[in-house]
Amino acid sequence: MMRRNQGLLLGAWLIAIASLFSACGNRNSMSPEELQHKLDSVKAIEIREKLEAQGINLQSSDNPVKQFFDSLEIQPLPVSYTEDYVRYLPDFKPVPDEIVKYLSFEGHHPKAVALPESLGARMILLAADETNEKDRYSIYIYSLDDEYLPVDKLCLYALEDENDEFSIETEELVQYFSITSDYEIHLIDFSKQANKTRTEEVYYLDPARKFVLQKSEIVE
Repeated sequence: MMRRNQGLLLGAWLIAIASLFSACGNRNSMSPEELQHKLDSVKAIEIREKLEAQGINLQSSDNPVKQFFDSLEIQPLPVSYTEDYVRYLPDFKPVPDEIVKYLSFEGHHPKAVALPESLGARMILLAADETNEKDRYSIYIYSLDDEYLPVDKLCLYALEDENDEFSIETEELVQYFSITSDYEIHLIDFSKQANKTRTEEVYYLDPARKFVLQKSEIVE
């Protein structure tokens, strides 16, 4: 009788082991599509948690760029070039990788700050570390459409080309920019040697949210 009970216990144990291996076999036989779906789900959770840490909740909105825009500090106008401004970028906020792809923005360590709305037009200043060196940023102004996606952009300040640094014939110019409270954008090249303005361009934003050149002047 004892031997029979032992046989029954052994049979039950073998059945349990077989079931366990069968379950493992089913798990290991997951199709590539199912595996990719699970990986995508994990990645989506990671992205959502990263954005939520920055105040962007994807579950409460289907437009993460709008939420990012709403989370930015607002740069009061007028604003103009200073060495400290282009170096320290006060109130600029890092742009998450998940938002960069929507903005079609190039460069390293991008940062952004919003500008006050004007006649329904939304604009931001975006800074890019184009040389991948610390504290060396170029600055662009972007206009956005109703879905908060880029319509047009204009370079306000670009890093000097260090390849021309020792060229005798190259005139050393300082790039200045200013944005008035009426959104008139002035771009000025100032000559250090002559201590005067060499060129000045004035842009405005048209109803299509494009930056249009209004005036271009070469100062003799």
